Amino acid sequence: MDEELLVEPALLASGEFGDAKPLGLVDLDRLPRAPLAWRLPPWPIFGIGDRSHPAAAALDGVVEPPVSIDRLVAQVGRHPHAAAVSVQVLRATEPMPVDQALLIESLGYAVLQGSGEHAAWIAARPVVARAPEPGRVVTTRDGATLSIVIDRPAAHNAIDRTMRDALFEAFTVAEMDPDIVRVALRSTGAAFGTGADLGEFGTTRDPATAHAIRGLSLPAHPLSRCATKVDVHVQGACVGSSLEIAAFAGRVTASRAAWFQLPELAMGVLPGAGGCVSVARRIGRQRAALMILSGQRIDAATALRWGLVDAIMDEPPVDPRHADLHRR
Repeated sequence: MDEELLVEPALLASGEFGDAKPLGLVDLDRLPRAPLAWRLPPWPIFGIGDRSHPAAAALDGVVEPPVSIDRLVAQVGRHPHAAAVSVQVLRATEPMPVDQALLIESLGYAVLQGSGEHAAWIAARPVVARAPEPGRVVTTRDGATLSIVIDRPAAHNAIDRTMRDALFEAFTVAEMDPDIVRVALRSTGAAFGTGADLGEFGTTRDPATAHAIRGLSLPAHPLSRCATKVDVHVQGACVGSSLEIAAFAGRVTASRAAWFQLPELAMGVLPGAGGCVSVARRIGRQRAALMILSGQRIDAATALRWGLVDAIMDEPPVDPRHADLHRR
């Protein structure tokens, strides 16, 4: 551990932070066990040691497996602006109603869309080949149950604009129709979803325009308003916006082989499909910050322990052409 990253409690108490750091660490094992009145700097502050310490709740998180200090320091060091904005959004949105929190998340994302860190990622990313087949969202109604199936297995169910708009429409129907009491969200293939289609990143470069588009078409808006009737099952990879959508659901189950990741920091941005809100409300602001700033994959067992999923269970693969999604 880099001793230079250690922050003295007196500094946090004074609010005089001096030079900006990419990341600060507080050794909780050295502190007296008493609540402390701290002001956090505009960059991330994580605790190491006893996460049950009364002072731990004031921090952006406490380092715990599977996230290591070295990984956290390395990731934040490469993308300090994205890390700083991420924790500021998490801090600000924690007490807010969901709709207001989504607005702040989108504004934070827009700031980072115009950053040098994101521009560098856009310039350096490899050319992404087009998927061999277009994606679709299959929506069917059986009585009081609305079934939504994400169907793009050849692209690991990466969500393109057409699919995003279809999800927005499907969740809007679920929100507005009081006769729908259950919404089953599933996906085909080996992966639940690998997030937004990387081939579409950077196509809207103006942050204000992108923010306006999110306000009108982000599936998180109607989904958050009908979340209590939504259940999701995750198999395989659940990454980025796929996880951000799933985490809103009232009930989330996962297969034993499922794994979860928020990789956006490496792109110079933050989770912008609602994940700063949905993931934080499922597992708490601090563990959400750990996932976002480290980009670490977590397995199904960790997801269950943290509360990201409600149960581990295996379901048969879904074929939207011959699916029976109503047997549970």
